[in-house]
Amino acid sequence: MFCNIQGATIVDALDTLYIMEMKEEFKEAKDWVEKNLDFNVNAEISVFEVNIRFVGGLLSAYYLSGEEIFRKKAVELGEKLLPAFNTPTGIPGIGRNWPWASGGSSILAEFGTLHLEFVHLSHLSGNPVFAEKVMNIRKVLNRLDKPEGLYPNYLNPSSGQWGQHHVSIGGLGDSFYEYLLKAWLMSDKTDEEGKKMYYDAVQAIETHLIRKSSGGLTYIAEWKGGLLEHKMGHLTCFAGGMFALGADGAPSDKTGHHIELGAEIARTCHESYDRTSMKLGPEAFRFDGGVEAIATRQNEKYYILRPEVIETYMYMWRLTHDPKYRQWAWEALGRLWLFRRIYLPSSGVGCICLQIICLSY
Repeated sequence: MFCNIQGATIVDALDTLYIMEMKEEFKEAKDWVEKNLDFNVNAEISVFEVNIRFVGGLLSAYYLSGEEIFRKKAVELGEKLLPAFNTPTGIPGIGRNWPWASGGSSILAEFGTLHLEFVHLSHLSGNPVFAEKVMNIRKVLNRLDKPEGLYPNYLNPSSGQWGQHHVSIGGLGDSFYEYLLKAWLMSDKTDEEGKKMYYDAVQAIETHLIRKSSGGLTYIAEWKGGLLEHKMGHLTCFAGGMFALGADGAPSDKTGHHIELGAEIARTCHESYDRTSMKLGPEAFRFDGGVEAIATRQNEKYYILRPEVIETYMYMWRLTHDPKYRQWAWEALGRLWLFRRIYLPSSGVGCICLQIICLSY
């Protein structure tokens, strides 16, 4: 995952091991972190990937277990990430042009998915610099005009201007919106700036991206320079849970609407699974040319253990207690068990197993 730091799976799985009460394995992982987790590498890394997997994993392990080694390692790594913010705008740069980046631009879902961890790093270290770095990202975004109120996926870290106007709630955009909502929730609902940014974004998404197919399926299209591409990625399926989770903070006349919107997205994503021969969802599915919730292109007809659909089922179950979400999750797990001889990435297994556990209560 463009980390070049050994141990991503171990660190990323720490909280899962703890919650699943796998005490012996958790102790082994903790010992490995203490003895072998080394951040002194001379290599290019992805700030985003290192943050969500290593910093996030260490912080989660610390808050669950109270073990000081995890706090110490998280702060140490956070300090090593700070030079990435040394750009004219303070938006972390990307180091090289990855195939999915646009002309040296930074990616919304990457620089927008640092806030939760960095605020906690300031809290745990007493050093305000971490929180200051991510609050500056918001300042840059709030100064910019947004086409139709939408956030394009690409931003030039030198000029502070948007790159090409491609908007996606899936890949390249997804977790930016999730982090706005969760920053507000994490602050005990005092982060009014994060709250406003989230609900303003949701309103623009509803107006310009959310559509209903002729068969009655609600989906989130992509926006490219003012034109809609009627495609929804598996990654986008996290949004059902996000909309439902955010219902509590929506205007009182919109609370039920946000829950229903989450339910509709969950249904659409379930259909994307149900309409395949393996009953596992494709990487992307389309709503054009007479098809609905079906992958039509060869490069979209694969499944790589993404957890977003089951994540949405988990949120919908917790918020509505409708038993169908449990049933849908067990159906997906059953298919994974059926194909268990196929190599499955362990970090994805951890995400899915943890969400299945949350569906059990």
